[in-house]
Amino acid sequence: MIQFQQVSLQRGHNILLEQADLTLHSGWKIGLVGANGAGKSSLFKLLLGELHCDSGDLDLPGGLRISHMAQEVPTSERSALEYVLDGDHKLRQIQQQIVQAETNHDMHRLGELHAELDNHDGYSAESRAAQLLAGLGFSHQDITRSVKEFSGGWRIRLNLAQALMCPSDLLLLDEPTNHLDLDATIWLEQWLRQYPGMLILISHDRDFLDNVVSHITHIERNKLNLYKGGYSAFEVQRADRLAQQQSAFEKQQQRIGEIENFVRRFRAKATKAKQAQSRIKELERMEKIAPAHVDSPFSFRFCSADKMSSPLLTMYDAQCGYDNTVILDKTSLSLTPGARIGLLGPNGAGKSTLVKSLVGELELCSGDRHESENLQIGYFAQHQLEALDMHASPLLHIKRISPKASEQEIRDFLGSFGFIGDRALEAVENFSGGEKARVALSMIAWQKPNLLLMDEPTNHLDLEVRHALTLALQSFEGVLILVSHDRHLLRNTVDEFLLVANGKVEEFKGDLDDYQNWLLEQKRQAQKAEAEAFAKPESTTKKTLSAAERKEQKRLAAERRNQLRPIKKRLEKLEAMIEQQHAELEEIESALADSTLYEAENKDKLKQILQQQTTVKQQADATEEEWMEQQEALEQQEAELEDQD
Repeated sequence: MIQFQQVSLQRGHNILLEQADLTLHSGWKIGLVGANGAGKSSLFKLLLGELHCDSGDLDLPGGLRISHMAQEVPTSERSALEYVLDGDHKLRQIQQQIVQAETNHDMHRLGELHAELDNHDGYSAESRAAQLLAGLGFSHQDITRSVKEFSGGWRIRLNLAQALMCPSDLLLLDEPTNHLDLDATIWLEQWLRQYPGMLILISHDRDFLDNVVSHITHIERNKLNLYKGGYSAFEVQRADRLAQQQSAFEKQQQRIGEIENFVRRFRAKATKAKQAQSRIKELERMEKIAPAHVDSPFSFRFCSADKMSSPLLTMYDAQCGYDNTVILDKTSLSLTPGARIGLLGPNGAGKSTLVKSLVGELELCSGDRHESENLQIGYFAQHQLEALDMHASPLLHIKRISPKASEQEIRDFLGSFGFIGDRALEAVENFSGGEKARVALSMIAWQKPNLLLMDEPTNHLDLEVRHALTLALQSFEGVLILVSHDRHLLRNTVDEFLLVANGKVEEFKGDLDDYQNWLLEQKRQAQKAEAEAFAKPESTTKKTLSAAERKEQKRLAAERRNQLRPIKKRLEKLEAMIEQQHAELEEIESALADSTLYEAENKDKLKQILQQQTTVKQQADATEEEWMEQQEALEQQEAELEDQD
């Protein structure tokens, strides 16, 4: 258990915590949220012992093992695998002692150390480290590359893998999904759900928080407020309180009206039933949580160009790639006003290549690309922040685009992005990553594009800005093409998905849940192919067996067949559990669709249902994951039996 008792903390002139109380219990998974500068990172430093309370007490259990994700980017000569293994300090200590004992020929001590290594699960360490790297998107060849060979984003993934490798009772993660694609984000969710210790997570990805945490701690007005449930439950509970504030009523109603208009517009044009229903549920839920954001300082919009052609941009039979290396073949798209497209696909499959080809930043290897005369492109690239002039202010960035615009007009516009007063005149070099991202977004919005291409726009953005971005993209009337690992943003802004995989761009007819299942199936097939490839050389070198050997082999094969029975029985039981859990979730979703549930007198009932939803969803995820593991085990044993036969 961790206790904050009347804790006060001040950094410079900023009071972060003032007589704050909080109690966290072992095994909890806590999402830490709050405005930028509220003190989230400082709270981590308190737990790590890098800061101390100005007053009050922070009580930590004795011998608490803490692991945290480093933010600095290393330039080590060590291989990726060795760097991740370095995260297990106890393992490295034992290994060094083994080397010393071998040097001293101390056989008695060597035996003790090997027993200690076994107790520490050290013999499987390399395998576990390789699995972490694979889950985070590293290829088999990457694990032997030196750390310095990787780009900054991939080095941060290495820091994350190192933190996960470290045995711990308390795991502190600060924005772990910032440099992850959707595949790696989903894998990390599954890993963290199984983590047995206490997790404290800073994240601006609301779906990630919903799928991982059991509690939310909100830093607000120098206090630590604890809420039970995920981020969505927190929003509903906070919205219930804020909705009662009369001063916020008008702004609340305006936001709800915008969301309702978008829901109506979507209903009128939806053609994909399953995806449409999933999307409508998300949008209708947004109406309920709108009051939780009434005090947000962000209210920007993406206004499209006055003139619009149809289609705005076409691509026909195109080959997209770099230096005549084709990555995507036979790609044809016609982008008409109102199209809202999300791009899905594994990391490195070509999503960014497609976006750059549409923008015109990459020339086609072959095929046709045609722009309409009224095309106005707004492009947010993954590395958009690097294109900013670090010595210029937000106002000067806009002034360079429109020299004739008045300073007051630009100031008013920048105010909707949170740059108020003298903040609009400060040099960008002093800004945080989130503030720089807002400058880049403001420059795009100012130019009124009618084709908006956004490649991971939420990196560095906090939850309030992401919410404002969601609303802004909902009301955008031009063409939207979006690449993002933020599933909430995808669900609430796009109408259709394209799958970029295996060198092709094709319509994906399902929703994001279907895409997650597609990823699992791809992983299963890849593992099966790898296992088959590994088994082939052995099968080609079989020797002629004697009668006794054949008899023994048949006996062993019979034993293996008997071993299959409990796996098959377990699979049948798991399938029944999955059906039951999905049925429970459908009943819960039906209950949550009842509008009366969100009235004040039903607050406790709503909390209970939301908690039940979280619990059942976690159980269902765990059951499905075990089913996959059992299925893989069954297939592997069946393959071994075939080889024996």
